[in-house]
Amino acid sequence: MPRGRYSLHDPHDHTPLGEEHFQCAPGPSGWRYVSQVTTPAGDHRGSVDLTLDQLGRPLRLELHAGSWQVRGAALDGVTWVRTDPTGLHATEGNVRAHAFTGTSPAFLVATALLLRLTPSASATRVRLVTFTEPVLAPRTVDQSWALVKREAHATDNGPLTVDEYQVTALDTGERHTVHLAGDVVLAAPGIELEHLESPPSAVAP
Repeated sequence: MPRGRYSLHDPHDHTPLGEEHFQCAPGPSGWRYVSQVTTPAGDHRGSVDLTLDQLGRPLRLELHAGSWQVRGAALDGVTWVRTDPTGLHATEGNVRAHAFTGTSPAFLVATALLLRLTPSASATRVRLVTFTEPVLAPRTVDQSWALVKREAHATDNGPLTVDEYQVTALDTGERHTVHLAGDVVLAAPGIELEHLESPPSAVAP
């Protein structure tokens, strides 16, 4: 069960945004990721709890940011309920999308598990619903994912397979690179793996 810590920063100006303390593991249903997010000062900022089925679809998502909360799942596309800080005005949403995304590294792993790409495959288009912080406002985004390269690296615990993805935002054309090893993000824009207590789980297709 990988357990560790990511540092988060603004991908454009590198302003520190805090840290995400996480653990994740394959399970009977598919894969689960839980984390606590802190500010640069170490204060609690939010949390992520994401469970996927064996096909990579979101069985359950629970996001917290400040006093805001989102609960969602794959249902007629993706469906969610967003609760305001007072708890009096919950709003529901539904979009014909494949899955959720957001600032957490969990969503990069989740999208890779959903798409199940191979290095020889062409780029695949995916529609996702992201929740922008700090108020978890929903927004639909279209991305293109391609698995550019898969390499095995020797480690003390045996070979470690690293996948390099090229992700393109289809509304702006902006491209970036994501490196994954199993269910752990090694590097991505705004994300750095700072500490890992055990090797990544092999949850690749």
